[in-house]
Amino acid sequence: MAARSFRLSVTHRILLVVAVLAVALFGYWVTSRGAGATPPTSGAPVPVGAADAQKQLGELTVAARTSMDGYSREKFPHWDSQGSGCDTREVVLKRDGKDVKTDKDCKPTSGTWTSVYDDETWTKATDVDIDHMVPLGQAWASGAKAWTTEKREQFANDLTRPQLFAVTDNVNQQKSDKAPDQWKPPLVAFWCTYATDWIVVKHYYGLTVTQAEKTALTDMLHRC
Repeated sequence: MAARSFRLSVTHRILLVVAVLAVALFGYWVTSRGAGATPPTSGAPVPVGAADAQKQLGELTVAARTSMDGYSREKFPHWDSQGSGCDTREVVLKRDGKDVKTDKDCKPTSGTWTSVYDDETWTKATDVDIDHMVPLGQAWASGAKAWTTEKREQFANDLTRPQLFAVTDNVNQQKSDKAPDQWKPPLVAFWCTYATDWIVVKHYYGLTVTQAEKTALTDMLHRC
């Protein structure tokens, strides 16, 4: 009889421990949801030096841009899930912003963003766009038309190369699909980095440049 009582006591203690753990885990889950989703950590790519960029520029194929026939943004699936309930756009907003707070769906609720294109600072995520350094349309006309959808998706969501930046929305709209011979950032101090980043992306993906584009990039590298 004593042995049976002991077994019941152990069983009760196990049930009590399980109940305590369940309450603790539920409390943690509620607290985590209330605090907002945390985007995966993604540090901004470090710009390469001017000499390396110049070398990579010399390795790019010079060719005329092809037509935009058949192009659409939908052919570059973008804003993929990056885990923790956050997509590519939300990860960049967190990475490029300061004191960014998010809700449970990873949408920014507060923070500040300083655009590298014009040095303007914004306090609403709706005032900034996530720009593709080498625009999707520009990529299409310089080689991406022949890519698989999977490769275009990688290009459109690339957090490893210097391809995605949070910038002033209307400045990004002015840029559109233009190459550096057609458009440059208003902030001249950023021209060096803009050129090196553009070259790194085009070099990695094997995209072509026009002669005018190459000349503009070479001139911008002289500011480094």
